[in-house]
Amino acid sequence: MKTAIIIGASGLIGTSLTNQLLASIDYKEVRILVRKKLPINSPKLVQSVIDFENLTPSMFQGDDVFCTLGTTIKKAGSKEAFKKIDFEYPLVAAKMALSAGCKQFMIVTAMGADPNSSIFYNQVKGDLEEQLARLNFGSILVFRPSLLLGNRAEVRLGEQFSTVMMKTFDFLIPAKYKAIHVDQVAKAMHKKAQENLSGYHVYENDLLF
Repeated sequence: MKTAIIIGASGLIGTSLTNQLLASIDYKEVRILVRKKLPINSPKLVQSVIDFENLTPSMFQGDDVFCTLGTTIKKAGSKEAFKKIDFEYPLVAAKMALSAGCKQFMIVTAMGADPNSSIFYNQVKGDLEEQLARLNFGSILVFRPSLLLGNRAEVRLGEQFSTVMMKTFDFLIPAKYKAIHVDQVAKAMHKKAQENLSGYHVYENDLLF
């Protein structure tokens, strides 16, 4: 039985993933690295309150690492703060996990991730993927969902409008671009982590359904 480690457990995908892994028989222990404890109780759950500025290999004693850490430029407050959360923290976490002997690293980036993109958000996600691909994990699985469906704590008017439009015209939208529920993304991450894959794999939105 394996131990899972989740970074970003308080987010939409992270919350769903945590609940799914706790309910599964695939992991004897689920460790979440959080800034403050979450109101979740399970005999399989271990919560570690950490400072992302001071990650160490000792925090990553396990097998499979799931990273769902992410924010927006608006919420972060600046491009620099956004890059720290969406690029620096995940990359340092991956390096610490590799040093600790973790076998797999799973991460959510974004549809359109590309280091050469003219869109800063996609550029940062692409840069992260490029750096992760250089790390010598047994397997690295990258998930690129489209617009996420789920109940956010904060209101994002742009996303709300896009969600309504995508739901209305869902039958016209190719699978690669369809809106996807966070539960489905978490389910895909959980499933792929059990397939004993090796190497670097990217899963576009249409492969997550």
